[in-house]
Amino acid sequence: MTTKAETVLVTGGAGYIGSHMCVELLQSDRQVIVLDNLCNSSAASIDAIQRITQKQLSFVEGDVRDSDLLARLFAQNEIDAVLHFAGLKAVGESVAQPIKYYDNNLNGTLRLVEVMSAAQCKTLVFSSSATVYGIPDSVPIDESTVTGAINPYGRSKLMVEELLTDLYEADPSWRISLLRYFNPVGAHASGEIGEDPNDIPNNLLPYISQVAVGRLEKLNVFGNDYDTPDGTGVRDYIHVVDLVKGHLKALEYLAKGPKLAIHNLGTGNGYSVMEAIKAFEKCSGTTIPYEIASRRLGDAAVSFADPTKANTELGWQAQFDLDRMCEDVWRWQSTHPTGYPKA
Repeated sequence: MTTKAETVLVTGGAGYIGSHMCVELLQSDRQVIVLDNLCNSSAASIDAIQRITQKQLSFVEGDVRDSDLLARLFAQNEIDAVLHFAGLKAVGESVAQPIKYYDNNLNGTLRLVEVMSAAQCKTLVFSSSATVYGIPDSVPIDESTVTGAINPYGRSKLMVEELLTDLYEADPSWRISLLRYFNPVGAHASGEIGEDPNDIPNNLLPYISQVAVGRLEKLNVFGNDYDTPDGTGVRDYIHVVDLVKGHLKALEYLAKGPKLAIHNLGTGNGYSVMEAIKAFEKCSGTTIPYEIASRRLGDAAVSFADPTKANTELGWQAQFDLDRMCEDVWRWQSTHPTGYPKA
């Protein structure tokens, strides 16, 4: 007797992290349904996922806040679990447009769990963020560190965590994983999928790579007077493939029984902005022009994870170092200088 392949709904599955997640799911012989409204992603990533894996997935263009669409998806498919990536993620934009962020990130999750509950699908992995910790008093940051998000993006992630915690306490038959990412970078080794922000990148490595490829003139380094070895901010960068493999481990962990679990996904190593620039210059053979700018309000000097809990409970550990992250970003960016083909 053959067992039925697990069917997973990936919200935001055409996006940067979601697309890499779909590759891992298909390669682990799961059935994949992607729901994405393409507000900050490209349908071209769906074609690339299928080329990489030589497998098919189901793609539905739509919004996670659309309860009727969600209800139809669950009625038409036997969905076993949901990986929830659909969300807006730019800190600066969240400060300028907080209502947009609360509507999308909070209401999207509310609609999703309402429909999941009605369909008796109660396995959910949520894409959270280390921004829920705010500016920590000490590093490394473990899961017991006091939360205190300092911008609407981070607060929207923390509110969703609280919503899901309350849901689990009211109904302990749920299986919920809250994964707090540090700084996802890198791209698939094929160079077929990678990070392709619609506007000027908010994150360091995509910004560096766009400077390297000539799309942007120079990099602004925000602050060189921090109490760090070279004065620039230190962050925990994690390869996106390591990150999504952590989600597979979280699914396996939830399969053992109902629970609400919180895990950091990071390498446990901190790299400075200058170290990232030098690593990228080495792998790409380019020079990255940069300019020192004043510190940004709310930026911590140093932030990196203590990933011990994920190591021990999930059996997960990051494999790739900064050089590999930069190599994979450059492979993606140099072969896609303007990102995915525009429709």
